[in-house]
Amino acid sequence: MDSKALRETLRHMVAVLEAERQALAGLDLDAILGTANDKQKLCGTLDSSGVSELDDECRGLLEAAKRLNEVNRQVRNLIAANVSSRIETLTGTGAVYKPGGTGSRAAYAYARA
Repeated sequence: MDSKALRETLRHMVAVLEAERQALAGLDLDAILGTANDKQKLCGTLDSSGVSELDDECRGLLEAAKRLNEVNRQVRNLIAANVSSRIETLTGTGAVYKPGGTGSRAAYAYARA
């Protein structure tokens, strides 16, 4: 892959990461899944690029992608924590997803039965 194609792929990755952020903010499951698929394909393209040297623009795009991905990871974790908190509130228990649990029966005990 030449540097022009690499830059375009990296620009596309940045755009996909921005779209993922919007999908996470809107809790749009279809868009979240679509951006996950797009990211996977782009990562495959980047893995097979065979590029050993990066110019300044590519380094900047990679840094932007890294930052966006980290923000998206934090947003995803906040959403997951919020969902866990709500489930615990609704069920009146704090051990819904925790192995071992805090009660007399371990979480997932029903799955073993």
